[in-house]
Amino acid sequence: MATPNIKFGTSGWRAVIGEDFTVPALRRVSHAAAEHVKENREYGYKGEEYLLSLRKAGKPAPKTPKVIIGYDTRYMSEDFAKNAAEAIAAEGITAVISDVEAPTPVVAWEVMRNSASGGVMITASHNPPHFSGFKWTPYWGGPALPEITNDLEARVQGLTIAEVDKIIPFDQGVSAGIIKVEDFHENYFKQLESLLDLGAVRKAGLKIAADAVNGAARSYLRPMLEKAGAKVTPLREERDVLFGGRAPDTGEENLKGLKEAVVKGRLNIGLACDGDADRFGVIDSDGTWISPNLVLGLALEHLVKNRGMKGKVVRSVMTSHFMDAIAKSHGLEVRETAVGFKHVGNLMRTGQYLMGGEESGGLTLMNHVSEKDGILACMLMAEMAAYERKPFKKILADLTKKVGTFTNTRLTLQLDKNVPMERLVERLRLNPPLSLGGASVWRIDQTDGFKFIMKDGSWLGLRPAGTAEPLVRLYAEAPDQKKIASLCEAGRRIVSGKF
Repeated sequence: MATPNIKFGTSGWRAVIGEDFTVPALRRVSHAAAEHVKENREYGYKGEEYLLSLRKAGKPAPKTPKVIIGYDTRYMSEDFAKNAAEAIAAEGITAVISDVEAPTPVVAWEVMRNSASGGVMITASHNPPHFSGFKWTPYWGGPALPEITNDLEARVQGLTIAEVDKIIPFDQGVSAGIIKVEDFHENYFKQLESLLDLGAVRKAGLKIAADAVNGAARSYLRPMLEKAGAKVTPLREERDVLFGGRAPDTGEENLKGLKEAVVKGRLNIGLACDGDADRFGVIDSDGTWISPNLVLGLALEHLVKNRGMKGKVVRSVMTSHFMDAIAKSHGLEVRETAVGFKHVGNLMRTGQYLMGGEESGGLTLMNHVSEKDGILACMLMAEMAAYERKPFKKILADLTKKVGTFTNTRLTLQLDKNVPMERLVERLRLNPPLSLGGASVWRIDQTDGFKFIMKDGSWLGLRPAGTAEPLVRLYAEAPDQKKIASLCEAGRRIVSGKF
């Protein structure tokens, strides 16, 4: 049997269930992760960086390695998680598995809280229902960096069939104590309580609709809001492995039911998380979907203005400059990273950054996991609503007067078959356009792809999607829709090779 081609993308390995994502393939990558923990000189169990982090935190080194395991609500997720636990336990590593589905940020927090060597999350996040995935969380509680996923991929290829087939049956592992089944809820709720002002939410008496989109947030989002004293209208909390026939994302199209619930019930806000609850969705009191780029700016404004918090801010390169404008108004420094929350999270690990964000719906805070946390983001929006006592649109209107208007969009473009990706990238590198949408390009940022920035602050971003298909992600930001349209048209021309 050929060794499966397991490749880690921006956030883990994802594949179609029953095709590439199978039990043998999952066991193979689980054994590779266990080997990584036991043998890797820097990041694994007894690794130099891992032990140094424990000393800094004042925690003793564990006598035996431990790996946390969680899973989402997809088809067979709990069975896949048990298979991963069986493989990891066979390597002499204690596997601690959630008793029910658990969000990605919850697994990340359990890794940190337990001083575990790492964590496995069985999830394909917001991918369509027929996908599953394997996400590795290193000991610091954030997405794995490329050097780690490269190591995992190499180990996958080097395993023999005999090594892959080695397991400890689940029930036997539980009896022996090398597989432990635990409830992750309470420890995570306590962590959020330490980060939030729940008293303000309780005092405001907010009425909130909470949409779990049939995902892993279904036993976390509503209960956390209720802990804060909000009156909650729950939506899509039942398990549906098909997610109603669409991908479990938090885009505007998938939150129509949430919008209707908010408007019909005359509620203060609507909040949602994606399939593994690492991303957020926000609906204002009038039913308006607030884009993640705007939510990030709102969250930062709230933390500094209402909570009196300070620190640096980090965002990915294709995220709106709205965050920058808010940060500048408060005298805060902003750092930019490549696309992918692993890069944002890597800076959050330093403890110097108040907040990290990404335009695709990722947010985390200082003193928390270095991973996206959709539940935390939702709670921050509830907290801001409690402090401000007015719709988000009114807050945004006031902020616009102070820092300017930031209109943005994101598109996915199919590359012309006559323009190979390599040729497009090389051409942009050697002979980039110096004028876009009738304005001169002031600066070109190549942190990740190409970001053409104009003097008025408008910009166009283009980068390969990083998928098997020849797709290009287009990002654009400007003060108004007319300028956005001209930038998008210029981007389409570039992608079609007409520049």
